[in-house]
Amino acid sequence: MEPDIATQNDRGTDSESGLSLRWSARLSLTTRILVVNVLAIALLAGGLFYLNNYRDRLTEERLTQARMQLTIIADALSSGEQQKRDALIRQFSDHLNARLRIYSPDGTKTVDSFSLAKPTYEFVDPDAEPLRKDVARILDRIIESFVFSAEVPNFAEPSRDIASEWPELLAAGNTTDAVSSVSLAPDRTPVIAAGKPLQDGTGSILLTANARDITRIVRAERSSVLLVILVAATVSILLSLFLARTIVRPIRKLARAAVRVRMGRSDEIAIPRMPGRRDEIGQLSRALSDMSAALRHRIDATEAFAADVSHEIKNPLASLRSALEGLERVDDPDLQKQLLDVANDDVRRIDRLINDISDASRVDAELARAKFEPIDIGKMLEQLLAAREQRTSNLGVHIAFARPAKDVAKVMGDGGRLERVFSNLLDNAVSFSPDGGLVEILATPDGEEIVIHIADQGPGVQPDQREEVFQRFHSDRPDGEAFGKHSGLGLAIAKTIIEGHQGKIHILDRAGGESGACFEIRLPKAP
Repeated sequence: MEPDIATQNDRGTDSESGLSLRWSARLSLTTRILVVNVLAIALLAGGLFYLNNYRDRLTEERLTQARMQLTIIADALSSGEQQKRDALIRQFSDHLNARLRIYSPDGTKTVDSFSLAKPTYEFVDPDAEPLRKDVARILDRIIESFVFSAEVPNFAEPSRDIASEWPELLAAGNTTDAVSSVSLAPDRTPVIAAGKPLQDGTGSILLTANARDITRIVRAERSSVLLVILVAATVSILLSLFLARTIVRPIRKLARAAVRVRMGRSDEIAIPRMPGRRDEIGQLSRALSDMSAALRHRIDATEAFAADVSHEIKNPLASLRSALEGLERVDDPDLQKQLLDVANDDVRRIDRLINDISDASRVDAELARAKFEPIDIGKMLEQLLAAREQRTSNLGVHIAFARPAKDVAKVMGDGGRLERVFSNLLDNAVSFSPDGGLVEILATPDGEEIVIHIADQGPGVQPDQREEVFQRFHSDRPDGEAFGKHSGLGLAIAKTIIEGHQGKIHILDRAGGESGACFEIRLPKAP
């Protein structure tokens, strides 16, 4: 059963990203994408607060307008006769769509515009309206609760229509200015009321109006905002799901494939490369595929290396066992000495194999940790040749080195490892060169690379064997050299080091058709 990928490595730290949010640590990518986009829509919903303020401003403007209108009406009525008053009240009522009432000083109603002419407004019974109006009122209440709108009292006609039953007239009795207020009709539309004493002291005047247009305006704007929010939310959710589909599903696919690679041993199990994707997911898939292929190659190489090591060590061990068993049955001192010499040679061979195998197995790991520095190849080879002269390591073979100018042949690398490569190649060239032969070394820049040639005058390497000589434990030594003096790892180690420096090494024919082998090394030039 495949393990749950989401629960693996669940204890990752926030240090992987400075912007990591602890609250989202357990949320899937799909949920995070949806949350982020929905939060953006929630910010858009803040427009409802603006509409609430917009309604309050409209209402406040109507209250101010009602006070101004009532002041003008009171001034116009204060000097007129009763008939003129009635005519003015009808005109003002019809023009303002309002109800005007005049009360005498004792509080009784003396004039009512609704008695003089047709009423200019009527309160609507909510129960008689269609369902959509009920939905609109319910939505009004929900939104007003959501935006913390101030509560507005309900409007109700007093049972006795006298001045003392109207708060506006009571408040206006203590001042000469008009006083206004707002309340809600049964259908939750604003009712504007304003009261003011008449200047001639003959009573007071009251104006009431049902400002249904404010509700219509606000509802229309609110419907527009809600429609925009709904459309934006739908598009955002669909885009979020699409984004999650194009990001999350491929990542899950890659994660499952990685788990199968980790748990399986078949070479056919691989990370999908997703060649059709040119974005970061595609780059990730190809990087993971290359990484898994490299790991598989490394594992296969390690297994093959272990098998080769086992095979190479068995040979000297078998010889050593045979020599030791022969010592028990042989009494001749000369034969015993020969068997002891064989055993000593086998022990030294095993020791050399173990040292070379240990060195070869550490090369990749050490190169991965190595800190590359600018290396002057000319200066390195010059110092290496001087050290060989002091140790008389050239065995009568002459070495000619065309040293390049200072800093002309510089590469980035590990000086100790590169010196090991050139030392191995020089040992190989000297061992195959005839007595008094010449080994030529050349280091020159070639575009963005530094090319190093090490050519000898030995028998050379056949074209069909030029790849085999770099294989582990491959040993093809000069005639007359004692068997077992070399482990066959020198050129394999040299190739590993050069490739670890992003370079190449191969064998060429010598220029001019001369006999011998020419090892060519190409390394990237230091910036």
